[in-house]
Amino acid sequence: MAAGLLVVVLVLLGGGAWALVRGMGHANDPARAGGDAGPVSTLDPTPSASAPPAAPATAAAPTPTSPATPTCDPAKIEVAAATDKPVYAPTENPVLTLKVTNKNAIPCPVNVGTSQMEYLVVSGADRIFDSKDCQSDAADLVKTIAAGASETANFPWPRIRSTEGCKAVTVKPLPGTYVLTTSLGSLQSPKAVFTLK
Repeated sequence: MAAGLLVVVLVLLGGGAWALVRGMGHANDPARAGGDAGPVSTLDPTPSASAPPAAPATAAAPTPTSPATPTCDPAKIEVAAATDKPVYAPTENPVLTLKVTNKNAIPCPVNVGTSQMEYLVVSGADRIFDSKDCQSDAADLVKTIAAGASETANFPWPRIRSTEGCKAVTVKPLPGTYVLTTSLGSLQSPKAVFTLK
């Protein structure tokens, strides 16, 4: 009889312990608290706020610049030499011409004074005449020459020779071929050929 009572006590203790374990398991299960509500998600249901995507970088528009102001190029000031005739009779005096042309696209100031002009006549290696040899009262004269325009200066040559220092020369140029070169400051013309009879 004592053995039978012991069995009953063990069965009751075992059943109570099992019930206690089951009860503790349900109490610790958050999904079962307050009833079986199905599976519980471990993800945060509220979407987190994220920064908007950055706008693609755009190249800054270039700053408009004013066009460069055109300037006068001295290399585009041209000098030419000429005579009023290609051939002169013994009694005719040549008229020597210096022509300056502005090849720039804008008007340019040019010193066309007698201080800048030179008329040089040679025959082969013989220096015949230079307008600077006996020049006096040379002066500057700045003129604005329009784009593409020209200025001319004429020098009547009395068919005489000259020397540096304006020394007297009695010998006159002989008939033959002569070459005229004109200059305006540092600018020099191409050669112009003429003939004296």
